[in-house]
Amino acid sequence: MSIKTLTERRERLLGTRVPLFYEEPVHIVRGEGIFLYDADGKQYVDMYNNVPCVGHANPRVVGAMQQQAGMLNVHSRYLHEGILDYAERITGLHHDSLTRAVFCCTGTEASEIAMLMARAATGGRGIICSDGGYHGNSTEVRRLSVARRDPEGNHEIRAIPYPQKYRPLDRSATEAELTGLYLDQVRVAIADFAKNDIPFAGMFVCSLLLNEGLPDIPAGYMAKAAAIVREAGGVFIADEVQAGFCRSGRWWGYEVSDFVPDIVTMGKPMGSGLPFAGVVARPELVDAFRTNTGYFNTFASSPLQAAVGMAVLDVIEDEDLRSNVNDVGAYIRAGLGDMQPEYESMGDVRGHGLAVVVDWVTDRESREPDRKGVVAVVNRLKEKGFLMGNAGSLGNVLKMRPPLIFSRDNADAFLAAFRETMQEFYGNA
Repeated sequence: MSIKTLTERRERLLGTRVPLFYEEPVHIVRGEGIFLYDADGKQYVDMYNNVPCVGHANPRVVGAMQQQAGMLNVHSRYLHEGILDYAERITGLHHDSLTRAVFCCTGTEASEIAMLMARAATGGRGIICSDGGYHGNSTEVRRLSVARRDPEGNHEIRAIPYPQKYRPLDRSATEAELTGLYLDQVRVAIADFAKNDIPFAGMFVCSLLLNEGLPDIPAGYMAKAAAIVREAGGVFIADEVQAGFCRSGRWWGYEVSDFVPDIVTMGKPMGSGLPFAGVVARPELVDAFRTNTGYFNTFASSPLQAAVGMAVLDVIEDEDLRSNVNDVGAYIRAGLGDMQPEYESMGDVRGHGLAVVVDWVTDRESREPDRKGVVAVVNRLKEKGFLMGNAGSLGNVLKMRPPLIFSRDNADAFLAAFRETMQEFYGNA
């Protein structure tokens, strides 16, 4: 079936304007490791899909899924040791203060739980978020994204400028001054809630600001923002849906950003393809949430989720993928950095572990975002067999999140294709 026919059928059955990647969509039928294959057998290197964190169709994950599904899968209103073992193991990977868990199926649900938990524990309603973040698609969680486009439309949400060093609030400021300027935005939002008689609940951000474009965050910002939030009676929520499970080279992005959250949301990589997500938090916050909401999710806290979640953790630890992430991530950034001086469009190369971005610009001096340019590069790389995306708050960031098993050999193949693409678009520097 042709791409055109499939696209038309999709629109007829699912509705128009359902998002698709690339100018010429890809019809994927199989995945294995870091590779995806289309209906014609063409092989692609997956450098964007962070769901299968330990690789597509990982045999240990598939085996755990098959074995548990063949034995038992029920909702959470029965006792089952497997889910308790998993809860103990996942909280054990977090900061010592985060000892209780609530499980669900999607990152959106985890975000919803986190907001409910913050409000139940504080009695507040007002939540601060970044003006470039994304945390999910439910009616309530979407308000965190809509707030940046309609700042007057929702008095309970305040979107503030996300902290960054590449396009800062003041290019003449020192890093310490920048930290202060961005922290002032937190204080202004808290004061605005008070002015409008809206009790404050907390602040909700991705610990590495991946949706914003993975910026270099001014030193000390996250820890100091968390302290300001707590002093005002709120809680600090870290979204680890993209940043967690060793994506950054540490287990959690908040370890890289050097702060301790009160509530953590987790999602996509947790089940490496199986819908599995969750929240971990301080005990009193989870207890307040349970008491106030009576939360129940039919498909969450299941034996199947626990078995698959355990298998994902086993693969990460047994294969020492965290070391691989640090090694290969640094290797990719170094390779891109070597090319950067040759090409004006590569404004900034940055990242942590196997979360890597190139900030695409019209020129280095103005740092003017070039969304059109990066979209063209993404589509050309797709033609060469490398799948990645343009992202960031300005849509101009080339974003890479390959599976954690991505190797130096894989990186060499990508860097060669990237250089070839740059030469085709911009010539030999």
